[in-house]
Amino acid sequence: MQAGIMRPGSRNHEGRNHEDENNNVRAIIYKWRKHGTVANLPRSGWPNKITPRAQQQLIQEVTNDPTTTYKELQASLASVKVSVHDSTIRKRLGKNGLHGRVPRRKLLLSKKNIKARLSFARKHLDDPQDFWGNTVWTDETKIELFGRSASHYVWCKSNTAFQKNNIIPPVKYGGGSVMIWGCFAASGPGRLAVINGTMNSAVYQKILKENVRPSVCDLKLKRTWVLQQDNDPKHTSKSTSEWLKKNKMKTLEWSSQSPDLNPIEMLWHDLKKVVHAQKPSNVAQLQQFCKDEWAKIPPQRCNRLIASYRKRLIAVVAAKGGPTSY
Repeated sequence: MQAGIMRPGSRNHEGRNHEDENNNVRAIIYKWRKHGTVANLPRSGWPNKITPRAQQQLIQEVTNDPTTTYKELQASLASVKVSVHDSTIRKRLGKNGLHGRVPRRKLLLSKKNIKARLSFARKHLDDPQDFWGNTVWTDETKIELFGRSASHYVWCKSNTAFQKNNIIPPVKYGGGSVMIWGCFAASGPGRLAVINGTMNSAVYQKILKENVRPSVCDLKLKRTWVLQQDNDPKHTSKSTSEWLKKNKMKTLEWSSQSPDLNPIEMLWHDLKKVVHAQKPSNVAQLQQFCKDEWAKIPPQRCNRLIASYRKRLIAVVAAKGGPTSY
């Protein structure tokens, strides 16, 4: 560029720089005169709508009742003339270590249940692994048609709500469900039976007659095998107890309200997940999918559940008979 020739706009640019510098100098002089310092001063920011007293009230309420909703907390704050959005409540509680979570589903245990669970765990804590490997684990469960769809959400763009991938089929005629009984051992899954009609002691005994011994044979258990069942009244009724004795089926003494001590619960979870993934459209399909998928459960999966059974007992002892993570 030739000497003496300025680029277009360069004078304006230099002028703005001089003006900014002058503004900065004036700001520094103003700060010195007003505050006696040129250091950065703390900013006040937005004033907190939730006062320390209101915060303590929030913490106290959710501590006393963890199921308290945002609306209930907002109403409580409104009573002391504090109006805030639920996100403000969430952030404030979060800063105090209180976070919203999906509650775990666990049975409520009475003192009697807790005592019995602890006694069971301590009694069997040192049982040899061979004992658990020679046990037939049983249970019943209900599987809903479209059951898992009801709790799902979908992520979709605007104006695509009715596209095939973003809709869930309607439940016709009220949907339906199946009640099934199943058993397994360390060596693999046993028989699975669909329960038709009302389940009573007679129906239960028929299921045991048709499925337990064939399963014991298929799973190649030893003659000292033991049958595990929970304390459902149909399982412990006088007629069922007599039937078990007559048919020489030794049962494992069980503590009530202890699904976490029955590893078949993990297999039910696996089964429901894979069955619902196939999206059965009617009860007949649902029944068939349950039978097919139960038979496909890998023996290795069963073996791992029983191999780690002692950990369940340790967890119950550690919880002093209370609920565990299983």
